[in-house]
Amino acid sequence: MAILLALFSAFAYGLSDFVGGLVSRRVSAWPVAVVGQLSATACTAAVALMVEGSPTSADLAWALLAGIGSGVGTGFLYRGFAAGRMSVVAPVSAVGAAVVPVVVGAVGGERLSLVVWTGIVVALPGIWLVSSTTEELPDGAAKPRASLAEGVLDGVLAGLGFGVLFAALGQVPEEAGLWPLALAQAVSLPAVIVLAVSLGAAWVPRRRQAWWALLAGPLGASATGAFLLATQSGYLTVAGILASLYPASTVLLAALVLHEKVHRAQGVGLGLCALAIALVAGG
Repeated sequence: MAILLALFSAFAYGLSDFVGGLVSRRVSAWPVAVVGQLSATACTAAVALMVEGSPTSADLAWALLAGIGSGVGTGFLYRGFAAGRMSVVAPVSAVGAAVVPVVVGAVGGERLSLVVWTGIVVALPGIWLVSSTTEELPDGAAKPRASLAEGVLDGVLAGLGFGVLFAALGQVPEEAGLWPLALAQAVSLPAVIVLAVSLGAAWVPRRRQAWWALLAGPLGASATGAFLLATQSGYLTVAGILASLYPASTVLLAALVLHEKVHRAQGVGLGLCALAIALVAGG
């Protein structure tokens, strides 16, 4: 069950990113992020009202950390994308999001079989490749070193943020209910706004098209909720690596719906992701 929940989380995250990406093509990314996080917070709070739980102060502290991690991850991811460094930021952040919960789970004493560890090792290059893009520069133009370095920094910080989100949620027990999850979603909203303000970016959703990002909210909330349930019924290490396969669903949706071409590296990445899922499930 934990594996299915983690895979559903990956699919829902990918679908949420796909919807957010479509809206961001017409509106600035920051208002889209704010509307999406606002919608996710409302959805999570509504569900939390119907689920019994008794969160402790420690559970709420973990949720607070998770929310900050989510806001930081989203902020630096969008900053990198806005600066045109997607081919650097996307793979670095996706792998970072996978590595942090794996390390935390291993340090915490989780013992996995050799087959599962093989699947985790295979997943990392798969995530990198499937997240890669082919950015075309004008003829004769060269990508400046500063852009590459800044892209790596944005990717590392985004991956660290998302990894902290996963690792912190993995510490919340089933008895806590869903209020810690609602708190994490709520905290991520001001975290995104603070980052936008600090970067001098407009974040208020003034254009009507930005409100289409409300559709991404339930998807993101479902993804995070499924991940939380996956960690409560299985290993954080496994849930973290499988949920981090979300770029694969985004790429597949873009190919099926928008007829975007899957380049060779992404195709290899999709194959490695499929192999990783088989190894983790079989182990």
